[in-house]
Amino acid sequence: MRSSRFLLAASLAFGLSSTTLAAAGTLTIELKSGNVVIELAEDVAPQHAARLKALADAGEYDNVAFHRVIEGFMAQTGDVQFADMENDFTPGRAGMGGSSMPDLAAEFSDIPFERGTVGMARSQSPNSANSQFFIMFAPAPGLNGQYTVVGKVTEGMELVDQIKRGDPSANGSVTDPDRMISVRSGD
Repeated sequence: MRSSRFLLAASLAFGLSSTTLAAAGTLTIELKSGNVVIELAEDVAPQHAARLKALADAGEYDNVAFHRVIEGFMAQTGDVQFADMENDFTPGRAGMGGSSMPDLAAEFSDIPFERGTVGMARSQSPNSANSQFFIMFAPAPGLNGQYTVVGKVTEGMELVDQIKRGDPSANGSVTDPDRMISVRSGD
């Protein structure tokens, strides 16, 4: 009975519902203009949240470019293989790589892709997400249920808005891109 009341109180306090993210920890992304905090959702996408935290803790995301940034849509980053701007940066291949870890099975949910939502990038295969992720500038209902939602920006969305945009005629590819200076996980 006591645990039931605690769960009810926690649910009311945090406003949890089937379309809300419950925190599993955070990622703090240092940009040139300041810090962006992402609340991860382990209950929605436990494998993907764990992957982002593991790569952050290993320093894999440090100096990785925002290689694809489309005005009014999203900013994509996380290619630790080809987009590390301090180590073997390959602009022509940025966005084609991942990490040394295996791809992840999809963890689709009913969480909508809205401004500030963080989703996992993938190829045509639903089970191909690895290290790349994107942050939404605006709602994109066409992504709902098609990509894994792994979190939401809770601080610094105005800094995400400042990320250098890419060329619309080149699918958002960015010349001389902005980067994640460092990324760390927290609980």
